[in-house]
Amino acid sequence: MLIVLGKVQVRPDALDQALALSQQHVLRSRQEEGCIAHAVYRDLEQPDTLVFVEEWADQAALKKHFAVPESLGFVKALGHLAVARPSMRILQAAPAEMA
Repeated sequence: MLIVLGKVQVRPDALDQALALSQQHVLRSRQEEGCIAHAVYRDLEQPDTLVFVEEWADQAALKKHFAVPESLGFVKALGHLAVARPSMRILQAAPAEMA
């Protein structure tokens, strides 16, 4: 399983637009094959910062997601609303058993 953590700080005047775009992207992405979870949150300490948390079944599913035209359009549109370059980390994860 892959975990994607994304973060973007948007212009305060563009926050509502960024939230709407992000919610549309999240809802669409959840329908893609291999998407286990996909969500967007506001950072409580920096309210103009959005945090994305995604879980994907494997690298092939994530690669396919990145190639979807709507995903590419979302990244471009959100980038125009950003104060700084968005960041993204992709982590490989395995479920852990708790004793």
